[in-house]
Amino acid sequence: MKYSFPWSKNIIVLLSLALFLFAGMGCSNEESSNSQEQVRQGRTLDYTREITFLNHSGDPITSIKVALADDNNERNTGLMDVNSLPADRGMLFIFDNEQPRSFWMANTPLTLDIIFVNNELEIVRIHHNTQPFAEENFTSGDPAKYVVETNGGFCISHDIQEGMKIEINESREDILGRSVYGPMVRKKDEAVS
Repeated sequence: MKYSFPWSKNIIVLLSLALFLFAGMGCSNEESSNSQEQVRQGRTLDYTREITFLNHSGDPITSIKVALADDNNERNTGLMDVNSLPADRGMLFIFDNEQPRSFWMANTPLTLDIIFVNNELEIVRIHHNTQPFAEENFTSGDPAKYVVETNGGFCISHDIQEGMKIEINESREDILGRSVYGPMVRKKDEAVS
């Protein structure tokens, strides 16, 4: 004879339900943990161009790879929520025209050098070591068509100064005729005029 407890089926059902709930909470905690890790890592960038900084004689000083910000959405977002930037990386902002520019550090957790560059690719203003999350406006003073952002201290450590020039090295697509940079951009091996 087999004896059965009347509440045994209820216990099995309750244990199954508890196991299901705990398993669901484990997934939820794992998803939450992944979401928190993504926030800590911040946004990642795609570095598609190279900028070379030239001294007053036109000789290369150093080069960095840059992510492009060449439309309104990308320019407005900039380096917001980017939590780390390798030493040889930055961002290039490209505008349709040359005019006085103003940048600020909203939601930007990095100390940056902000380099304003005119249509002739001459550096017209450098703001060194801007403070993260600062609400201060950093202005170009003179008209600028391009802005380069690098890690804070980059310009001082490479002796990059106002009055020097940059070179925006073109991609294959740009060489084939789709350049958005204007007439002053040249292929990497082309002579400086």
